[in-house]
Amino acid sequence: MAEIEIDGAPADPVRLAALGLLNYGHFTTLRAEAGRVRGLTLHLDRLVRDCRTLFAAELDRTAVRERIRAVLPADGAPVTVRVTVYDPALGLERPGAPAAPALLVTTRPAAAAEPAPLRVRTAAYRRELPEVKHVGLFGLVHHRRQAQLAGWDDVLLVDSDGRVTEGATWNVGFLDDDRLVWPQGPSLPGVTEALLSGAYQGPQSREPLPADGLDRFTAAFAVNAGVGVRPLAAVDGTTLDPAHPALAELRATYLGIAAEAV
Repeated sequence: MAEIEIDGAPADPVRLAALGLLNYGHFTTLRAEAGRVRGLTLHLDRLVRDCRTLFAAELDRTAVRERIRAVLPADGAPVTVRVTVYDPALGLERPGAPAAPALLVTTRPAAAAEPAPLRVRTAAYRRELPEVKHVGLFGLVHHRRQAQLAGWDDVLLVDSDGRVTEGATWNVGFLDDDRLVWPQGPSLPGVTEALLSGAYQGPQSREPLPADGLDRFTAAFAVNAGVGVRPLAAVDGTTLDPAHPALAELRATYLGIAAEAV
C-alpha cells in the first residue's frame, strides 16, 4: 500500500498543496528491498547538497533515514521511495524568506526488475540547475509526453550544440565494443551512474557525444535507481542492440553492488 507522509505524519492536504502551488523543492528517488538500498549514502549526500543549494539549510541525515525506514513494508517487498524536501510555508510573493524544509516521503510499488528496452527520440532541452534533482519537471514531462504521442517511449536530451546530455529521468551510457562512454555535458549526477561507473571493470570515458554520431555505438542503456540498467533499442533513426552481452554484464555488475541498510 502506498504511503504519503510529511515529517512522519499523514500528509496534511494544506501542507501538501503548498508543494504543487509553488513547485519549489528537490528530491531523490530510491529502490528499497528488505530494508536495504543501493547507494543510500549517495542519495543522502544528494539531499544534503541540494538542500544547501535551494534552501541554505542543513538537512538531518538521521531524520531522513528514519522517515524512509518508517514507510518500508514490513515484509521487505521492493518499493520505490521518493523523499522530497520543500518548505510548506514559503510562498510565491516571498520565497526568499528563511526556510524550514519539511520531508515529504512517498512510496509506490517498485518497477519490474527487467523492463522492456526503450525507443527514444532526441529533444533540445536543458533543465534549470541541471546539477540539482529539483521538482521542476514540467519541461521533462512535456517532452516525454510529446515523444510518447509520436510513438516513442521516452526522450533523450541534447544541448544547444546537439550533444547528448541525459534522459528525461535517467542518465545514459553507450557501448563501443567493450568501452563504456558517458556523455559530457550539463546533467544530473546520477546515483546509479556513479555506482555503476565505480564498479565497472572495463575501459570507460566521458566525452562530448553529438546526437548525429551515435551510430558508432553498438548498444546503449538508461540508468536510474528505479530500474537499474535498462537497454535502449533505438535513438531517433539509430538502431541499437538491446541484447548486447555487455548489457547483461553491466546489469550483473550493478546488481552485485552491496546495498546499505536503511
